[in-house]
Amino acid sequence: MPARSSPVRPQSAAFDRPFAGALPPVEYRIRPADPGAHLFVVSCTVADPDPAGQVFSLPAWIPGSYMIREFARNIVRLSALADGEACAIDKLDKHTWRALCAPGTKTLSLHYEVYAWDLSVRSAHLDTTHGFFNGTSMFVAVAGRTDGPCIVSVDRPEGEAYRHWKLITSMAPEHGRAGDAHRFGRFRAADYDELIDHPFEMGAFTLARFEAGGVPHDIALTGRHDCDLERLCADLRRVCEWQIRFFGTPAPVDYYAFLTLVVGDGYGGLEHRASTALICSRADLPWKGMAGMSEGYRTFLGLCSHEYFHTWNVKRIKPAAFTPYDLGRENHTRLLWAFEGFTSYYDDLALVRSGVIGTDEYLEVLAKTISSVMRGSGRLKQSVAESSFDAWTKYYRQDENAPNAVVSYYAKGALIALALDLQLRAGSAGSASLDDVMRLLWQRHGLTGVGVPEDGIFAAVREVGGARLARWLEQAVEGCEDLPLARLLKPMGVTLQASAAGTAPVLGWKLGGGNGEAKVLNVYDGGPAQAAGVSAGDVLVALDGLKVSGAKAVDEMLARRRAGEELNLHVFRRDELMSFRLVLAEPPADKFSLKRADRAGAQALKLRKGWLGS
Repeated sequence: MPARSSPVRPQSAAFDRPFAGALPPVEYRIRPADPGAHLFVVSCTVADPDPAGQVFSLPAWIPGSYMIREFARNIVRLSALADGEACAIDKLDKHTWRALCAPGTKTLSLHYEVYAWDLSVRSAHLDTTHGFFNGTSMFVAVAGRTDGPCIVSVDRPEGEAYRHWKLITSMAPEHGRAGDAHRFGRFRAADYDELIDHPFEMGAFTLARFEAGGVPHDIALTGRHDCDLERLCADLRRVCEWQIRFFGTPAPVDYYAFLTLVVGDGYGGLEHRASTALICSRADLPWKGMAGMSEGYRTFLGLCSHEYFHTWNVKRIKPAAFTPYDLGRENHTRLLWAFEGFTSYYDDLALVRSGVIGTDEYLEVLAKTISSVMRGSGRLKQSVAESSFDAWTKYYRQDENAPNAVVSYYAKGALIALALDLQLRAGSAGSASLDDVMRLLWQRHGLTGVGVPEDGIFAAVREVGGARLARWLEQAVEGCEDLPLARLLKPMGVTLQASAAGTAPVLGWKLGGGNGEAKVLNVYDGGPAQAAGVSAGDVLVALDGLKVSGAKAVDEMLARRRAGEELNLHVFRRDELMSFRLVLAEPPADKFSLKRADRAGAQALKLRKGWLGS
């Protein structure tokens, strides 16, 4: 059942008035019934159900992650009670059910078990250490009631082992404001769209709080860590305050939560209207006495900044194709280059503008983005508009040929944002920028709830920067040409240079594998491996008659060779031994670096200060 978008408002404001309509709220109850078996038990209770048969459905995808995930596959068993008596259920399709209650039924309850063992930000996870869930994995939509209010009861697991568990969510408690306490209990949502946009985390997490723009922000860290919470709060406060000032006060939320799962090796985030779900590596968090800023911590701050910027760009400024979401099928738009790409541009830009990192650190991060885009030949075959539209089938379902066929609307979208911003600034002597475009979109679409049409970004750029720049942008997002970044950076007093990442010759492949195995993961266009017939999935056995004992050993062997030399390669493809003759190639000049020009004029310094804020 499609869910409708709610107007922009602080999270508690929807319940400053009585529930609308004659029918009472739909009520849900979540019980972590068996953490050891990873099972949540969920109930959904509806007053005055449809006498023709009440229809329920579970979303097939979660907003912000553009792939059909079939959350209904995690439902283990399902039943229904009509006025306390068992009633029949028909399954209409892969994620839709109809309860056949008798006319005059006063209360219908759907009961089901959800298997929760997806350690990601997208679904649900439950074990004896913690529980986490997104609403799209747990809450069925009730046909005909998605515009009405909802009440959610969340229980603590039974047993002494769970006595100290707490709960955190950005959903407001039934009586009070979001973030007032971290207790299990009852929560409220204005409609189904809001219901599924507040993830929940439960467990013995570490909690820290800071205030930004007058809004309380919580950081919950689940998992073992030695994080310097004081530093993390101080750095995030600067980033969040900058973003709130960027779009203008007041902030569109009255509370915000960073729900963070700390693991040995992980990275990911998913935005929500007043919170974000994050996964980070333990080593990426700051520790007491840490001097400077590690690359891992900078990456984590960039992730937090990215998801926080989505509070405006995607959650409120959103494509018309997402207003409302149809959660039963793909929702196609050609605009993800703006909603994800522009956000990817501003996430690290917010770090330097807020003073969390310096100019040179920012230029280093930006150069890595340029390098990542330029290394994939997919950029020459797929536009970011096509990548956006095909996110469901290509970007989120990448295979071994993805580097040769797909361009990232995140990374190249960020570079298009950079190129657009630089042109706006240089062409107006610093009086206009992409900032003005974003604020225009906020006023026109974010504050009104009106979706951005497919030509809406071009229209906003035309209004701020003129018709020529709007045409340039359209060509950039619909075409596959490389961006003239060196020329555009020059007026800012910044130089762009390309060099080889190393001196060793290359074969045009990516290797992986463990336990002494070297397996070909990707074969790149135009490289020696592709020319010789090597394929992804091949397992290396020997190079020039010497046994291969892992990917690192291959790199060490190639470091002793020179471009132009030949070598014999033996591989297993499936269970067949195959041999190839390859000619080593020069390493490509695909590592980019950015530096401040030694002699930048006053105008360049002015433009660069306006751009980077330092």
